[in-house]
Amino acid sequence: MFKRLLVPVDGSGVSSKSLKKVAALSKADGAAVTLVYVSDPMPPMVYSDSTMGYGISQKEHAKVCEVYAKDVFKKATAALGAGVKTNSLHIANSNLAEGILDGAKKAKADVIVMASHKRTGIRSMLLGSETHEVIVHATLPVLVLG
Repeated sequence: MFKRLLVPVDGSGVSSKSLKKVAALSKADGAAVTLVYVSDPMPPMVYSDSTMGYGISQKEHAKVCEVYAKDVFKKATAALGAGVKTNSLHIANSNLAEGILDGAKKAKADVIVMASHKRTGIRSMLLGSETHEVIVHATLPVLVLG
């Protein structure tokens, strides 16, 4: 049915739990999996009582994000197990949903397969739902795993 799956990963328990389901889907259809990690291209500023603001350079931040992305990809690939063809894609975008959709285009994905953090009530209203944003703006199917 699907031949190219795009799977956003962030190293959280939620994305890790969904990888067994992704592996089963991949093996059933013989689909390749592209793992995508989205990081903010701008380094955060750190504030404390003793300083006005301290930050790292954009170059240093990019290096740290790349190292973290490689670790996330390594763990996700291991969780998918043998027999699943995987690629990885690190996208720098401050908007997570945009980054995922950009990754889908670059990977020429047939479907985006993602986990939901299942926020409800006030948390959902305040924090929003990246899954919802992806669904609303996607031009390809989005499979949400619970």
